[in-house]
Amino acid sequence: MALRTEFAAALNQAATERGVDPKEVLTIVQDAIIAAYKKDYGADTEDLSAEIDPETGEAKVFEKGKDVTPQGFGRIAAQTAKQVLLQRIREAEKGAILSEFEKKVGTIVNGMVQRIEGTNLVVDLGKTEAVIPGSEKTLGEDYRLNQRLKVYIVGIRESARGQDVIVSRAHKGLVEGLFKLEVPEIGSGIVEIKAIAREAGQRSKVAVSSKQTGVDPVGSCVGQKGVRVQAVIAELGLEKIDVIAYSGDPAKFVAAALSPAKVNKVRADLENKTAFVEVPEDQLSLAIGKDGQNVRLAAKLTGWKIDIKGAENILDIKKETEDEDKTKEKKKPKKVSKKKKEVLKKEAKTKVKKTKKKKEEKEESEE
Repeated sequence: MALRTEFAAALNQAATERGVDPKEVLTIVQDAIIAAYKKDYGADTEDLSAEIDPETGEAKVFEKGKDVTPQGFGRIAAQTAKQVLLQRIREAEKGAILSEFEKKVGTIVNGMVQRIEGTNLVVDLGKTEAVIPGSEKTLGEDYRLNQRLKVYIVGIRESARGQDVIVSRAHKGLVEGLFKLEVPEIGSGIVEIKAIAREAGQRSKVAVSSKQTGVDPVGSCVGQKGVRVQAVIAELGLEKIDVIAYSGDPAKFVAAALSPAKVNKVRADLENKTAFVEVPEDQLSLAIGKDGQNVRLAAKLTGWKIDIKGAENILDIKKETEDEDKTKEKKKPKKVSKKKKEVLKKEAKTKVKKTKKKKEEKEESEE
C-alpha cells in the first residue's frame, strides 16, 4: 500500500510541477494500464477498463465490468504509467518550447554547433536544438563542432523527425539584429533601419535614417573609429558592410546606395521606377562592382532599376583594349641582338661561297 500511495503522490507532484490537470494524468495512466494488461494477458481493448484510486493510487482492471486485476499488477501498472507519463510530459515540454521559439521568430539567439548532418548544421540553443539548412549557411564560412554562433530564427518547419526550429546565418535579418545589439540608438528607436540588401559572406548595404534632429544615423551605426560596424563585421566573418543615409528623394537615395562610388548625376523615371545614373569615367568600375555586385545590391536596397551610363559598354571596351594589345604585340617587330646579326651575316656569306664553288665545279666538268 505504501508503494501505491507514494506513486499517487508522485503523480500529483508531476501534475503540479508540469502544470497538467491531475485528472488528465489519471486518464493517461488508465490508458497505459489497459495497454499493459492487453500486452501481458491479451484481451479486446473495447472490453477493458481501468480505475485508479486518486487517494491511494491503487489500480484495477475490469473486463466487461468484472475485476480481472492480476496479483502484483500494481507494480507493472506503476512502471508502465510512469513511462507513458514521462513520454507525454516530454511531448508537452517540446510543444511548449516550440511555442516559445515561435514567438521569437525574427530575433537573434546564441547557439553552438552540435553536429553536422550532410549539408545541414544542428545547433544547440540551450532549451532545444535548431537546424541551419545548407541554403541558410553563409558562403565561404567554415563551421566546426562546438563553435559559438549568433543565429537568426527563421521559423518552425515540419520535417521527417517532427517540427524543427530553423535558424539562419545568411538571412538579412541577422545583419539587422546585430546592428540592434551594437547600436543603442537603433534599440531605442532614435535611428531606424529602413532597408537592407545582402549577399551573405560578401557584402551588405544598410540604409538608415534618424527620427531625432541632430542625430547622425550613419555615424551612430559606424561608431567612433568604426568600432560598432567592425563588431558586426567580425560576427559575420569579415563581410563588407556599407552604411548609407536613407532619403525619401529617389535620386539622392540611389546616389548614396552606389557608395563607395561617387555619382555625378541621377535622373529618376518615376513611372518606370528607373534611375539613370552618370558617374565619372574613373568611377564606372567602382559603381558597377565586381561581377556587378555593387549596382545589384544598390538596386535591391532602393527597389529601383539602375541604369549606369556606359555600364553596358565597359566589358566591350575592356575586351577591345585587350584585343588591341594582342594585335600590337603580334605586329611589333622582333628585336635581334648584335651577336645574332653577326652570326646570320656569317651564315649568309658561307652560303654564297658554297653556291659559287658549286657553280665553278659544274662549269669545269662541262669543259
